[in-house]
Amino acid sequence: MTNPTPPVVECEKMHVTLPVSNLAAAIEFYVTKLGFRLGFLWGEPAFFAGITLGAVEIFLKEDTPAPNAGAVVFMVGDADALYEFHRANGVEVEEEIDDREYGIRDYAVKDLHGYRLVFGHHSYSFGPKIKIERVDVLVRLEKRLAGLLQDLAEHKRMTVGSCLEEILLHTNEGVEPHTKSTLRYIEELKKKHGIDYDSHGSYRFVEE
Repeated sequence: MTNPTPPVVECEKMHVTLPVSNLAAAIEFYVTKLGFRLGFLWGEPAFFAGITLGAVEIFLKEDTPAPNAGAVVFMVGDADALYEFHRANGVEVEEEIDDREYGIRDYAVKDLHGYRLVFGHHSYSFGPKIKIERVDVLVRLEKRLAGLLQDLAEHKRMTVGSCLEEILLHTNEGVEPHTKSTLRYIEELKKKHGIDYDSHGSYRFVEE
């Protein structure tokens, strides 16, 4: 007997339910310590809740906790920023942040009931090395834009040249080179450096 052919399945969300002994205490920990938001409460009195981190929602159910070897994994825009936030909040870090061999920069914490929560973002420094030859290119940039680029490269732990290479490679493929969290940081840098022109401003630059 042959196995039936599986259908094409589109799945946009995944919900994980974690049993917790005290729903109110669990919600307080996730919201005040980990930075989640309360989505909903269910029951009179409440015994079930939904909490969100960005677009990801997990459920908490008042029941006997049953932590095991599994984990809930969250892919976020900037794991380093969230890691610093969690440490400052006194969250128990089970595994320090680092670049893993599987191409993710992540870390793990434990919640009040011992559940393992992993937060990470993609790291693209792994894989076969690409041999290249770099050349000097004479580049003149608008002063405020150059300041933003230097700050952005430092934020991404890259050289200015590497940062430009990344942006150019993404642009050549029509792909956004920045995550949402990086774009928010760029907005802060634009204010810092007083950049008040849009993406087409370079067409109207007049050097003084």
